[in-house]
Amino acid sequence: MINEILSHNRKFVEEKGYERFLTDKYPNKRIAIVTCMDTRLVELLPAALGFKNGDVKIIKNAGATITNPFDSTMRSLLVAVYELGVNEIMIIGHTECGVQGMDSKEMLHAMKERGIPEENIKLMKHCGIDLDNWLHGFDETSEAINETVDLVRNHPLMAKDVVVKGYIMHSVTGELTQL
Repeated sequence: MINEILSHNRKFVEEKGYERFLTDKYPNKRIAIVTCMDTRLVELLPAALGFKNGDVKIIKNAGATITNPFDSTMRSLLVAVYELGVNEIMIIGHTECGVQGMDSKEMLHAMKERGIPEENIKLMKHCGIDLDNWLHGFDETSEAINETVDLVRNHPLMAKDVVVKGYIMHSVTGELTQL
């Protein structure tokens, strides 16, 4: 599959397919979005919200949540605000999220099945990583999104004039509901 992707990329560049995507690093609408990495949202979210290339900063992760106030998603939001002119942040979860109900014990079992040695798991725990908490999903998407909104809004380094709101997107229709 990777070779097919690379072949497509070479053709894309040769035919100057990139020209219709030209923009700069500053988001036209001055908005950053934290959303889920779910494949259903790749084209649905921008289409449902009317965004085109260059309009917004989109940060994706599993579940559209921030579990640690110093993780890479929070860092990216701070960069968006202080370096790229963002003044509004949307946290957008979605219906039927795979992280909802995710079980850390099942994931650890899957890791072992795929060849991760028990010693590696023990080493992580010995180094202070709470794998059960880190790999655990959430029970309710709306609660998880509200917690993330609260974390971003009240982060000690976030500017108080930045608007932060949470939403749930229907993963089939694209309908957005504000929390």
